Amino acid sequence: MPPYHKKIIFASSLGTAFEWYDFYLYGTLASILGRHFLSGYNPTADFIVTLMLFAAGFVVRPFGALFFGRLGDMVGRKHTFLVTILIMGLSTFIIGLLPTYESIGAAAPIILIALRMLQGLALGGEYGGAATYVAEHAPAGQLGRYTGWVQVTASLGLFLSLIVTAGVRWLIGEDAFAAWGWRIPFLASMLLLGFSIWLRMQLDESPLFVQLKADGLVTEQPLRDSFARWSNLRKVLAMMFGLCAGQGVIWYTSHFYALFFLTQSLKLPFQQAQLLMILALILAMPAFIFFASLSDRVGRRPIMIAGCILSAILFIPLFKGLGDSVNPALQSAQERAPVVVLADTARCSFQFNLLNTSGRNVFSCDIAKAFLSQSGVAYRTETAPAGMVAQIHIGNEVVEAYEGGQLDARQNSVLFKRNVSAALERAGYPLKADVGQVNQPMVVFLLWVLLVLAAMVYGPMVALLVEIFPTRIRYTSMSLPYHIGNGWFGGILPTLAFAMVAATGDVYFGLWYPIGVAFLAAVVALLVYLPKLEEGK
Repeated sequence: MPPYHKKIIFASSLGTAFEWYDFYLYGTLASILGRHFLSGYNPTADFIVTLMLFAAGFVVRPFGALFFGRLGDMVGRKHTFLVTILIMGLSTFIIGLLPTYESIGAAAPIILIALRMLQGLALGGEYGGAATYVAEHAPAGQLGRYTGWVQVTASLGLFLSLIVTAGVRWLIGEDAFAAWGWRIPFLASMLLLGFSIWLRMQLDESPLFVQLKADGLVTEQPLRDSFARWSNLRKVLAMMFGLCAGQGVIWYTSHFYALFFLTQSLKLPFQQAQLLMILALILAMPAFIFFASLSDRVGRRPIMIAGCILSAILFIPLFKGLGDSVNPALQSAQERAPVVVLADTARCSFQFNLLNTSGRNVFSCDIAKAFLSQSGVAYRTETAPAGMVAQIHIGNEVVEAYEGGQLDARQNSVLFKRNVSAALERAGYPLKADVGQVNQPMVVFLLWVLLVLAAMVYGPMVALLVEIFPTRIRYTSMSLPYHIGNGWFGGILPTLAFAMVAATGDVYFGLWYPIGVAFLAAVVALLVYLPKLEEGK
């Protein structure tokens, strides 16, 4: 590989990794940020809304893809991803300075949402620019090998966010970190921003784009050429609802939902879960480059389809393996003393309400389910007579819930939680996972398998997208399906999956969402033929 090509890959990939670091800091610190910037929610709704704020950055990513993709196809790749990294870095830095809910009230979460959306817009333009830029320097037959380095940046960004937050926690202590130290990783992004801009300023424009410009072939209407022509729109839709969607849910299941599952459902202390994920990421990151390079020899689609099918088959066994390895006492208690919520099911609602409107958690059924979900306790629901106050049956014990919205609701809440917690403890339910009983090598192995499944689908992704879209509209055409598939299908996964768990009481029920999307992606990829383009068309 020529030295300049190494410089291109290093500068593009490292800058993108820093952007992913900025974007994923929120996910890494979701629970702490929720305590500082949200108020007025019950614990389960609070966690779901925190996750939804995390997802807000994903919602706007396709709009960033459209705006910056259009800019990149008209003005150039280099200048566009310089702008995106500047927006991302400044937004992250401002989060580190943002006053909390206690200081400025409802303005705090509103500003936080706005900053998350700016991050999403920036990432929507950044990824397509970096991937296109690297791809347009790749020699024939080495497209996967070159772009595989861009594909490892998402995992590298998550790794950096985990390692920085873990380091700051270790240096100043957990109490100080929860109070103010969480700001340090956000503020540190300014150093990363400066380094990234310095690296990218030394790069030249993509030679293919320079040639297009010299030949007068640069598109004046990239959005029209990308989405108003059926020949190209067909490819956009096929990738959006096919392998991009599958890749999105698989990546976020293996990375973020696995981490949420360890801490929220299995009650593993966050620092321990963080360390195990860091180890798994170190072991798994080379797999992204391996599968990307392998796709140069055996094709992109076979590897990606295999990753989707294997994920759909293995997700539930792998997560059940995590349950057995992390908190065996919880698994044993659930078998010995199963929990049943006896309630009027007509007065039970889905545990998902962004605005926390008046109907939320007023009914006793919702209150019972919310507390059990927050406690990581699996349960099943049985129908009670209409109007009956919900009861929680824990083995042979019965704890009655209460109806919310009353003057004594706060006092009832304290008593209810105390009674349920005592009954769970008597039944052998642990308040948190016993770190000494965690099978750490097995947990790292299971996390590694999940990450390798993600690498199978994600590693060859850029090479496939580059091959099926022409140079003159490549930035726009590839960015939109990627960010809808990855950002929408994948970004809402932690929120939706946790809400599904809270609604059903089955800690594994949320996995049916990524399983269904991964299976659908494999079917679409098998049925829709997308030929490679000849360069220049």
